[in-house]
Amino acid sequence: QVQLVESGGGLVQAGGSLRLSCAASGRPFSSYGFSNYAMGWFRQVPGKEREFVAAISRSGRNTYYADSVKGRFTISRVNAENTVYLQMNSLKPEDTAEYYCAAQARTFDFELGSIANEYPYWGQGTQVTVSS
Repeated sequence: QVQLVESGGGLVQAGGSLRLSCAASGRPFSSYGFSNYAMGWFRQVPGKEREFVAAISRSGRNTYYADSVKGRFTISRVNAENTVYLQMNSLKPEDTAEYYCAAQARTFDFELGSIANEYPYWGQGTQVTVSS
């Protein structure tokens, strides 16, 4: 059974920072290998669709960001620890959302996606609230 467990969310003032973590476990990762999965972070506020935030390729060499977070957020991963991170700096009230990590198996390292429906595995989410 796949488990993606996010942590690190919380309440922070505008301009502050948070670091989200996502730990992956379960048979797909143990048998196929976490390093064969591209990972993504998405966020959602009530009443709106899930929004792409950032993605990272299997090796971590390639990353992709939504324009709204580019230059402020950094996605990274440690394959030996089956963990992906999202460092969030210069937070704004509009960053307030439930943040989810997601995984998709990929054949090539350059492959990484921003479409939520392309990710079959999801965590339960962690709430980030940025006060003004």
